[in-house]
Amino acid sequence: MGIARENQSIQDWITQQWVILFGQRINNKKHQWLLGPFGGTKEIGIKFVEQLAKNESLVIDTQRKNKGLLDSILNLGLPENELKRLSPNVINFYESTSNYDLLLKAKWNPFFKVFGIVVKSVFSKRIEQLNVPIENLKDASGLTNEIIKLVDTKTNEVKRTIWLRTLKSTGQVVYSGVYETCSLPNKQICIKAIFPLPNGNATVILTPSVGRNGELILDSSGQRIGNSGFYFLLRDSKGQLWSKFIKSFKDKLVVKSINDKISATQTLTLWNLKVLEFEYEIKKNYTQQNL
Repeated sequence: MGIARENQSIQDWITQQWVILFGQRINNKKHQWLLGPFGGTKEIGIKFVEQLAKNESLVIDTQRKNKGLLDSILNLGLPENELKRLSPNVINFYESTSNYDLLLKAKWNPFFKVFGIVVKSVFSKRIEQLNVPIENLKDASGLTNEIIKLVDTKTNEVKRTIWLRTLKSTGQVVYSGVYETCSLPNKQICIKAIFPLPNGNATVILTPSVGRNGELILDSSGQRIGNSGFYFLLRDSKGQLWSKFIKSFKDKLVVKSINDKISATQTLTLWNLKVLEFEYEIKKNYTQQNL
């Protein structure tokens, strides 16, 4: 059995040992579709971006404009009939994400709110990651919306895309994640969101589809490892990789455009019970677009 690394906070060691006890060993070759950057033992946030660039011999691109989570919507591999139905406004958001402002509303299921408080007090504030608002936000709160591209200086090719979002009111990092596409063992192309954690990460893999009204639906409702879903990954004291697939936790995001107004609803569920719902209002920032 593996042992989590020493010289870190006790709460991080315990959660990592839990992944080892109840998860499974994975390897670089067989699970390439699942792998992504790991965090260090201290803060994540912007420090992680700088460290990732250093570790992979990349630089932060300060010249590129109109930066998107996806270089092209074609990267999702959607069937032609779905691609034709997908809203052009939603496509533009994903291909030029940096040109938009985000407003956030949050609504907790009271039953799970205590769990959110514990996670935030024990982990989120300390590591500057997953700082989900605890209080229900009825009035939309502004989020910063920064897309960071890490490029190879020799080829100018984008190697990593990071989406950094903080609350404007407090400066707290809500999410600092690496975004890319991956091909599952069944060849399904998905969006992979990687949130670095100490000596590991939390990875959400979402299957894309298009709804009747042109909305993009991203769903992590897989049933086993190898499917879309929520994964914890870590590296133990001997360098062995481990993963725990959380079948009971689901994440569903619906991004739609009605009358040229873009919005998104993200629903997190546990054991088929709604835990938390985010509503995003997405507005184009014409000043940012013209910079």
